[in-house]
Amino acid sequence: MDIKTAEFTLSAPNVTMCPKDTKPEYAFIGRSNVGKSSLINMLSRNKKLAKTSATPGKTLLINHFLINRDWYLVDLPGYGFAKRSKSEIAKLDQMIRGYILGREQLVNVFVLVDIRHEAQAIDLEFINWLGISSIPFAIVFTKADKLSESKVKANVQAYVKKMLETWEEMPPYFITSAEKARGRDEVLDYIDQINKSLKE
Repeated sequence: MDIKTAEFTLSAPNVTMCPKDTKPEYAFIGRSNVGKSSLINMLSRNKKLAKTSATPGKTLLINHFLINRDWYLVDLPGYGFAKRSKSEIAKLDQMIRGYILGREQLVNVFVLVDIRHEAQAIDLEFINWLGISSIPFAIVFTKADKLSESKVKANVQAYVKKMLETWEEMPPYFITSAEKARGRDEVLDYIDQINKSLKE
């Protein structure tokens, strides 16, 4: 798939304020500072599409980007280490879960995981919640350029092993690098396949 147009549509504080549209939506989420904005900009080949920040936890709304006037890329707030009060964290959690469980147009969630670290409890809990909630998802390992290729393979294998302790099979996963545009074609082809299957 080639992305010809990528337009910011709106930022919504909750699921009821999302676009009144029936186009399929693909949500991207991960722990704070996982490289989500950089990945979105790499996929769209637009460095200014999603705002990147050195401060984790800058995304506080549900951001919709219309891609090729055909589907939406949805940038969700991160979860985890951003310095927020308990009430703010609870509000963000409610917003995220409200969108994921309540948005009929959502067809897939991409869970971003920093490949440099071993499996984190917070990511595994979120992944398990998606599974229990019957939400289709894929895992996107980010920042692969920060490690040697052998270390990338070893870390992915360790993650798969950890997942298979509780999962019967591994969900789809992609190895990416925003710096090197690695994994771009694979992620976009995956979205393209789903879009085509929805039209059949």
